[in-house]
Amino acid sequence: MSRSATIVIENAYIAPVAGPEIPSGHIVVEGDRIARVGPGAPPAVPEGAERVDATGCLATPGLVNTHHHLYQWATQGMAPEGTLFEWLVTGYRLWAGVDAEVVWGAATAGLAWLAKSGCTTSADHHYVFPAGRGDLLAAEIEAAGRVGLRFHPCRGSMDRGSSQGGLPPDEVVEDLDGILAATEEAIRKYHDPSPGAMVRIAVAPCSPFSVSRELMTASAELARAHGVRLHTHIAETLDEEEHCAAQFGVRPVEYLERLGWLGPDVWLAHAVHLSDGDVRRLGETGTGVAHCPSSNGRLGAGIARVRDLLRAGAPVGLGVDGAASSELTPLAGEMRMAMLLQRARYGPRALTARQALELATLGGARCLGRDAELGSLEPGKLADIALWRLDGFHAAVDDPVVALVYGQTPPLARLLVGGRTVVEDGELRTVPEDAAAEAGVRARRRLLAAG
Repeated sequence: MSRSATIVIENAYIAPVAGPEIPSGHIVVEGDRIARVGPGAPPAVPEGAERVDATGCLATPGLVNTHHHLYQWATQGMAPEGTLFEWLVTGYRLWAGVDAEVVWGAATAGLAWLAKSGCTTSADHHYVFPAGRGDLLAAEIEAAGRVGLRFHPCRGSMDRGSSQGGLPPDEVVEDLDGILAATEEAIRKYHDPSPGAMVRIAVAPCSPFSVSRELMTASAELARAHGVRLHTHIAETLDEEEHCAAQFGVRPVEYLERLGWLGPDVWLAHAVHLSDGDVRRLGETGTGVAHCPSSNGRLGAGIARVRDLLRAGAPVGLGVDGAASSELTPLAGEMRMAMLLQRARYGPRALTARQALELATLGGARCLGRDAELGSLEPGKLADIALWRLDGFHAAVDDPVVALVYGQTPPLARLLVGGRTVVEDGELRTVPEDAAAEAGVRARRRLLAAG
């Protein structure tokens, strides 16, 4: 993975997300930061700078993936017609066999796939920690470092097995004290609060139907004591709403609010089934939402109220979700899917191409608490930049942003993460693509053999 001291991108159509678009302009990168963005040619090019001719390319911020389960790369295609609960019951039986080698291989393949679709920052929600299987969080952090993406691993957890009224089998849950100790150790060992950090930890109990009230409350206290963010699944299906009503006597978002789980340091995965009051409270509290349109469609969960959440002022980003519920989904493709599903629900003006791009960039950065550094092309921000080739078939569409969002994902001319080249001419430059793909295949074989 290479990085020149100075990179000058020239002749690009620039969609900075924050600020007006530039039909033909330049971006100057110095070290890991954007130094200049402007129209026309740069006023001066330092001697020795790498010059990138971006004629025919659209420059956007790197995409931000706000929700994933990378280990699930090893179980793609399972329960292909199942509901969420049916799919989970099938999955838990297999996921009980995960170990550090499986997680490393699945994360390597999954993150490489994300990079090839323009992703520069990814969260991951890992919540299955069978005893004695190695340091699973370390395995995926190491994989992210090799692929070269900025990484937000969320230390997940489950403590309500089937014997306590939860959905997962008892063999894949942990005890409360062990979870809190392991989570605090992960924060101490891996979380980097410094500017430009490549790894930040979040605290992430899995979901209301797999986690006790005590774990939810203690997790929030732990996260806030250490200044890290909170993440969980919520309101993904009507089954979950019925479960919360039966177990807790309230709707899912009301349950979270009672436990102190709404606020600007929280982002929630899915949030499909929301009342008007839920939408209003998420907006009022600044609670973020990771919208995963392909996964919600694949599992028949429904269509999230993204238009309404945005109008209420809630931060909304995009996520591909676990690879086993959103097989081989490119993050760039989620812009199109989000736009189409909002239009299917609300009409053709519900979400524009530019709004979809903002969800995938600045909206995601807001969910992760990194919008001061990521999500737009502005001087001083991190040089996480995607250059999309739109000079082939995509050139038939005059508007480059429409061409990016409406159509099939175009190839990348360059993907920079902190000024380092991760993808060039459509190919990974950090790890061999064949090796990354094979790592995912080996992870699958190993996991299936363990089952």
